[in-house]
Amino acid sequence: MADQHSTLRERRRAQTQRTIQAHAVRLFAERGYDATTVTDVAEAAGVSPMTVYRHFPTKEDLVLADQHGRLVAERIAASGGGLPLVRRIGGALVESGAALTADDGAREFLLTRLRLMISTPALRAKHLDNQYALLQAIIGALGDDAADPEAAFQAQAAASACLAALHTALVRWAEQDGREELPGLTAKALSAVFGDGPLSHRGG
Repeated sequence: MADQHSTLRERRRAQTQRTIQAHAVRLFAERGYDATTVTDVAEAAGVSPMTVYRHFPTKEDLVLADQHGRLVAERIAASGGGLPLVRRIGGALVESGAALTADDGAREFLLTRLRLMISTPALRAKHLDNQYALLQAIIGALGDDAADPEAAFQAQAAASACLAALHTALVRWAEQDGREELPGLTAKALSAVFGDGPLSHRGG
């Protein structure tokens, strides 16, 4: 029974987070990031400003918070050891991009968030923290492939290069209003860095 209550609380918490973020991103896109306050977001979401801050400690988090790190880490862990680092990391980035754009609503939401990140100086600066957190999630998911200092160094170098390619793909995707599929653009950016061998994208 306790586990059921815990699961229900987590679902409600996740739903509240999604509702708050959806209203925040909509308002930022309509009114401008700087012109929209946390109180505005709280009123639109039907919650108190304190509830907003409980779920999103900073205003920037209302745009930047996402599940990307978890998705990438899960796919890296599922790929198992033995594969080249670039294939494990790059493949996870391509697959997570496909998951994040699986339906039109999710795709448009991600596009709007990316446009805000690109156009808002405060979000561009905070985005570096997100990249570091994603890097750490990748290293953690690699397990034995990053278990000792030398392996961790190689993993960090590979992950950093893959994330730079991903960033280039995301910016291009947003600038093109999503005309190309994000997984294909990500694979293309990775191939520009590593060549065609390490990974290829099937479909879109």
